[in-house]
Amino acid sequence: MRNILTALLAAMVFLLAGCEAEKPAVWQGYVEGEFVYVAGKIAGRLDDLRVARGQTVTSGQTLYVLEHAYETEGLALAQAQLRQAEDTLRDKEKGLRPEEIDQIVADLRRAEAARTLSTLEFNRRVKLYADATIAKEELDNARATHDRDKQQVKALEAQLATGKLSSRIDQVRAAQAAADAAKASVEQARWNLDQMTQQAGVSGFVYDVLRYGGEWVAAGSPVVVLLPPGNVKVRFFVPEAVAGALAVGQKIRVSWDGGKAPVMASISYIAPSVEYTPPVIYSQTFREKLVIMIEARFAPDVAVGMHPGQPVDVSLEPAAPAAKAGGDA
Repeated sequence: MRNILTALLAAMVFLLAGCEAEKPAVWQGYVEGEFVYVAGKIAGRLDDLRVARGQTVTSGQTLYVLEHAYETEGLALAQAQLRQAEDTLRDKEKGLRPEEIDQIVADLRRAEAARTLSTLEFNRRVKLYADATIAKEELDNARATHDRDKQQVKALEAQLATGKLSSRIDQVRAAQAAADAAKASVEQARWNLDQMTQQAGVSGFVYDVLRYGGEWVAAGSPVVVLLPPGNVKVRFFVPEAVAGALAVGQKIRVSWDGGKAPVMASISYIAPSVEYTPPVIYSQTFREKLVIMIEARFAPDVAVGMHPGQPVDVSLEPAAPAAKAGGDA
């Protein structure tokens, strides 16, 4: 009788072991989110918060606006300085204005008339001196006046030629450098103004709002926290022996309390080193001390329904059954 009971007990243990072996392995994990913290590089008062927690936004959508009166005036000042620098450059490139050229031409005509008159006077004095009618002093005065008028004409002709040219090359280059610096100042002022309005760099879910209207926002301090669907993942830990059979891109099945049906995820990362079982993982059957961390990501339509921190159960997607061989021999 004792032998029969022993045999029955052994058979039951064998059957239970077989059933347990057929059960798919389940590992516990949790959902994790890689958050995007939206912040600007310039401080200011939060004047206009355009999103709310729980809202979905698209890339390029305005999230908030800081006070920007100072930045607006700074841009206007930089633009005015640019216009002034460009006007100076054009003036250097053109030479004298038409009105100034006209004035030089008028002075040249007067000088030419004076030269003609002094030439006539000098020639007459030469004849008079030859006839011994005048003293040599009068002839010398007429010659000096004639020479002075000729030099005056030459000076005005040179001034007219110079006035029609642009400024010296070094002056033009200096004016060009000033214009380039003014353009850079405009770009800097425009960038400062743009920083006061922050747009979403990615589409996603407004996970949290850290500042509200009227609050002072320090430079680099985040105001809105976004969670793009592609940044939602599941993290779980498996024994070394199991990790060796897994590969990036492999499908897994994820289920959770209250979920209608498991969802699929793809393994995106397998840690290259082992670690001790993290204390956040609680399991009655998870006894291994050394484990490997695995991450998997959801499809975008699945990710929107997952919540960071949510505990989940992970199992491998069963392989498709092998096709049977062809007909009878």
